[in-house]
Amino acid sequence: MGPLRSVVLAGGGTGGHIYPLLAFADCLRRHDPGVRITCLGTPKGLENELIPPAGYDLRNIPAYQLPRSVNMNLVRTPGRMWTAARAAGKIIEEVRADVVVGFGGYVSVPAYLAAWRRELPIVIHEVNVPPGVANRLGMRFTKHVAVGFPHQPSQAESLRDARVVGVPLRRSITGLDRAAMQGAARAHFGLRPDLPVLFVAGGSQGARSINLAVAGAAKELARNGIQVLHVIGARNEPVPIPTDLPVPYVTLPYLSDMDAGYAAADLMLGRGGAMTCAEVAAIGLPTIYVPYPHSNQEQKRNALPVVEAGGGLLVDDTELTPDWLERTVIPLIRDPQRLHAMGAAAAAYGRRDGDEALLNFVYEAVAR
Repeated sequence: MGPLRSVVLAGGGTGGHIYPLLAFADCLRRHDPGVRITCLGTPKGLENELIPPAGYDLRNIPAYQLPRSVNMNLVRTPGRMWTAARAAGKIIEEVRADVVVGFGGYVSVPAYLAAWRRELPIVIHEVNVPPGVANRLGMRFTKHVAVGFPHQPSQAESLRDARVVGVPLRRSITGLDRAAMQGAARAHFGLRPDLPVLFVAGGSQGARSINLAVAGAAKELARNGIQVLHVIGARNEPVPIPTDLPVPYVTLPYLSDMDAGYAAADLMLGRGGAMTCAEVAAIGLPTIYVPYPHSNQEQKRNALPVVEAGGGLLVDDTELTPDWLERTVIPLIRDPQRLHAMGAAAAAYGRRDGDEALLNFVYEAVAR
């Protein structure tokens, strides 16, 4: 198989689609600095804030929200879907793409349609169970489906034959040496080097229930010498944090360099998004997962395998109270042996080579 000359990457809307896309783009470029990489996005998506600063060509096409059920009428009826597919097709032809790799989100559907009409190889990467509606639709057009986690093929019939490759992660994460970086990371956030740190982050949007519970436990945590680094979430209302605490409690609206937060932490408290689960497992960070209380429970399914492997704890959103945090976090974070065992179990479950494994899968798909 010769080198890929031109690759179109489709995925947008949320960080869960865009971050693996960017990590995979970095991997492509590492292997071949001359490869042409074109990313498809939509005018309103988060990709506009993330992809151009990372140095990649972003082309926006019209995209439309999809109904939750997948059937071929969805493809046949709306003229606007074909309008978007025509726009994607023009870009695919202009850059002479060898393959389309999709990570989900509404923008992926026009890309899959356009590639299918041109008989181009399509590779789909999916991290959730059940698969997102865009990728479910894409699976009608290709057998080349890769997944991020080993539990997915057994939990979704549509993913039964998928290849488990892991999740492409940024090198700043996969290359992170938490122990070596800890002192510098804590200094960066204004935290003390000698006291344990609880890192709280509810995903790119934050999580109000988590924010309120941790703020409520702030006094007791601080009284026990536990520092908190708390990412509130840019779209969340600020929560009142007590001001007269004896140890640092640092709040941030948003954190772009999550690796620094991970490095500062002894223990994390967060949601169960696929990217969070993949990242903290890869770096061996013990984590308390509070899955988003979604109708389809996908975050619980993401977190459960790493918890069952011994790499963390799971608590329902409704059970997360200041009292629960005080009873659970204080003894755990003050037990270095237990934290070390949890971290080792998480690292044994996680993997750091998702980008390389996906690239090999893409090469296979194109060779076929």
